Amino acid sequence: MRRRGLTVLIGAILVSVMTWQALSMRVAYVGLGPGPTYDALAEYTFKDDDGKKKTVELISADEKYSSKSKGQLRLVTVRIHDDIELARALYYWLSDDYAVVPRELQFPEDKSDEEIAAEQEEMWENSQAAAETAALRELGEEVEVTVTKVDSDSPSKGDLKRDDVITAVDGEEVTSQERLAELLAAAAAKAPGEAVKLTVDRDGKDKKVKVTPEENSQGVAILPGVDVEPKQKDPYGLKVTAEGLNVGGPSAGLIFALAMVDRVSKEDLTGGADIIGTGEIDEDGNVGAIGGIAQKVVAASQQGAKVFLTPADNCAAAKANVPDGLKLIKVSTLDGALKELETLREGGEPTTCLT
Repeated sequence: MRRRGLTVLIGAILVSVMTWQALSMRVAYVGLGPGPTYDALAEYTFKDDDGKKKTVELISADEKYSSKSKGQLRLVTVRIHDDIELARALYYWLSDDYAVVPRELQFPEDKSDEEIAAEQEEMWENSQAAAETAALRELGEEVEVTVTKVDSDSPSKGDLKRDDVITAVDGEEVTSQERLAELLAAAAAKAPGEAVKLTVDRDGKDKKVKVTPEENSQGVAILPGVDVEPKQKDPYGLKVTAEGLNVGGPSAGLIFALAMVDRVSKEDLTGGADIIGTGEIDEDGNVGAIGGIAQKVVAASQQGAKVFLTPADNCAAAKANVPDGLKLIKVSTLDGALKELETLREGGEPTTCLT
């Protein structure tokens, strides 16, 4: 009996050791969890490249236009937990607040860490640029897609001229460079090789011209030999200074755009409340879905938020994970988001993901 007891004890110890070793093994997965939030209307202190402390507004404008708000417009992030062991992966998997995904989805093996960081930084900067364009349009400053160069051998030579502003393609309004590409692609797909009708503003007068779009090596419809550039006036001096945040990706676009409009508006768009939200935005002000929505609603709730601006296409996933007490306000455009905030300020009931 004593020998049998010793055998059982040794077996239990071996099983415990093997279990501990298994749970301590690193796995090829990462955990996605709630990350920090940042008020786009606040000031931040960080060290510049020379190691000196700087305090700046995340969203700023020229002093004569700049206004202050009592509330907050907070962007929200997802924190990636990398190099995790099996035990922690199991904990994340069992938790409603986390997601566990293959590591290669976040860190592709064919890309270096530097390349991944550069892509995130590029998306972050593009998000800021699109937000500024959308915000300025909301403030009445339209985008003019302007011809900057026509090559001597371009098929459009003689039809298009430098400084022409392209205002329509086959009667459809051109509101951005992105929209121009979409309209050219649609026209090319409908009638390959056929000319399309452009309306251009030349010296203050509308002029109709015919040009033939082609696809470039990236599959984007272009006017061969023609360079265009979106031009938009910015009388407010809007600027984003975000070096100290260490954040990447496109999902802050909606909050950036709202903060820009708020910064130069006499009215406090927040109504004194703390507003948290997310959403990619394009130059036309359309709000698109983002990743990690389940973790972001948890982060918003942990921050004490009562309302969360949610891209319409994220509503289904957000509802499945929404904590008690957090209202998911559904938005699909910048203009729509501003109207929902107005409804909140007036004490009304905004459109939610449940309606």
